[in-house]
Amino acid sequence: MTYSNTFSIVIGVPFIFQVMILCDALVPTVPIFLGYLDEQFNQLEELQDESSPNFVEEVVALFLKDSPRLLTNIEQTIGKYPQDFYRLDSLVHQLKGSGSSIGAVRMKNECSVFKAYCNDKNLEGCRRSLQKMKREHATLKQKLESYFQLLRQVGPRERAVNSRT
Repeated sequence: MTYSNTFSIVIGVPFIFQVMILCDALVPTVPIFLGYLDEQFNQLEELQDESSPNFVEEVVALFLKDSPRLLTNIEQTIGKYPQDFYRLDSLVHQLKGSGSSIGAVRMKNECSVFKAYCNDKNLEGCRRSLQKMKREHATLKQKLESYFQLLRQVGPRERAVNSRT
């Protein structure tokens, strides 16, 4: 097999997605979302096989289902008086673990910043960090949804070609 026919193109999706033409088959690749996802996401993809072809999408769906609830709980807890920094830290710890499970590195990093503000009992820092977490979550959600939409368009036959190369 020769790879001299390999080249990258961008097709109507955010720049972070590449579609490579390899042996006349479309094969989606994720360049780790330019800092949004880390190696954990790639490791999840390696666990996916023909017996569980949607494994990664299902794991990500769980994150996308659970994380808005956590963000809402964090926002509600910040709004209560007196502030319960222990509860805030616990909620953010859950969000950080959930994000880490799919490799959401920016979410994980911002959760660490939030936790540091909790340790310092810095309410304004927590509020600013929460806004950043919400923006990171929205961006990550959009990127992941676009990625899985692209995978569905490519279809299982082309993905199978990728797993054999």
